[in-house]
Amino acid sequence: MPDVEEAIKQLQRNIEACHLCITNPIKGPLPHEPRPVVRLSSTARLCIAGQAPGLRVHESGIPFDDRSGDRLRQWMGLDRDQFYDRSKLAIVPMGFCFPGYNASGSDLPPRKECQAAWHDLIFIAMPQIELVLTIGQYAQAYHLGSNKAATVTDTVRSWRKVMDRASVPRFLPLPHPSWRNTGWLKKNPWFETDLLPVLRSEVRRLMKSSSL
Repeated sequence: MPDVEEAIKQLQRNIEACHLCITNPIKGPLPHEPRPVVRLSSTARLCIAGQAPGLRVHESGIPFDDRSGDRLRQWMGLDRDQFYDRSKLAIVPMGFCFPGYNASGSDLPPRKECQAAWHDLIFIAMPQIELVLTIGQYAQAYHLGSNKAATVTDTVRSWRKVMDRASVPRFLPLPHPSWRNTGWLKKNPWFETDLLPVLRSEVRRLMKSSSL
């Protein structure tokens, strides 16, 4: 296990030093200094695969250190100490750095360099992961492939089918926990009544098993 732990730590250091979106960008370069935000683990059995850090997370360097994180923790039934326990929970967004804003002031999509350079390596290095929470369209496209539906709503609505696939790890699709999605949650009450109890049960089981 020491070799596995050191390999994960080295991969984490390599990602934190990554400047591909400046030195070899797929399109235009990142408009600010990179600050990759990712949490790898050699023991966690649960992984959150999100979109990309927002400006607040970019400034703090702490994943989900914002109102979206508050809502996600509420969905999962975790407090901050539990959520940030790296031994029990890995966090691997599709883009590791804040991508900047578009002309209308919305966050740009995750940078493509991260997935191309790192994601396959990361999940090969963390074979103990049993469940990945895929948040939003970009994480669902990468992790679910052809099992992703045309929209995030349809993908999340088919969560039972996705979870029942004979895959390792398993996947549970979620909408983005942004407060902009409050209207979506009101229109889709099944998310709270049907999906969230299963999510919380899985989180409790996997967080406990990571301690064994």
